[in-house]
Amino acid sequence: MTPGTQGRQGTRGTQAEGASAPTLWDRTRQLAAQEILRTALRLFSEQGYEATTIAQIAREAGVSQRTLFRYFGTKEDLVGGSQDEFVALMTETVREQPAEADVWEALRAALKAALSLHTSPEDALERFRLVHRTDSLRAAYLGKRVRCQEELLPLLEARLKPSGTARVRARAIAATAFACFDAATTTWVETDGRGNILDLYDQGLAAVRG
Repeated sequence: MTPGTQGRQGTRGTQAEGASAPTLWDRTRQLAAQEILRTALRLFSEQGYEATTIAQIAREAGVSQRTLFRYFGTKEDLVGGSQDEFVALMTETVREQPAEADVWEALRAALKAALSLHTSPEDALERFRLVHRTDSLRAAYLGKRVRCQEELLPLLEARLKPSGTARVRARAIAATAFACFDAATTTWVETDGRGNILDLYDQGLAAVRG
């Protein structure tokens, strides 16, 4: 999984080239979302994900529960981000890759884009820790991953040479890439965030493909 979208207002780390400058209202909403996230992650870290309620997060963040749900559709979204946004980002990134990029390159670009949604390495580390150590979050991530793989399937298949086995090859490639990403994030969490997730991903993928 690549947790870390900024709720329903998820944005990449930097503004896209050519996009209009954010308004004061946009910046205010982004700051509010970031404060809610900081509060939620602190409470999850201090007392556990399951023991922390939405009401408590809203109260300590200084917002109403209704306001919180305008930014984040579910409690799980506070850690893993919106499923729709995650899937849309991954598929959009693969679709945008140049025609000469193979499926492995396209998938790596999509994973890199998803990682860029984290506000900092510390933020990413805390989120991945929560996902790896909380059964309900892990289950939600696996469901998100399966959906994402299926959405990516036709895009990956189109980058393979036409054959009667293109569909199964595309599915196997997607499953392998996500498995290597899981191995990378697990190792990264175990070492308290040392190194780079994409470097670990590359090492794992090289081991599999080699």
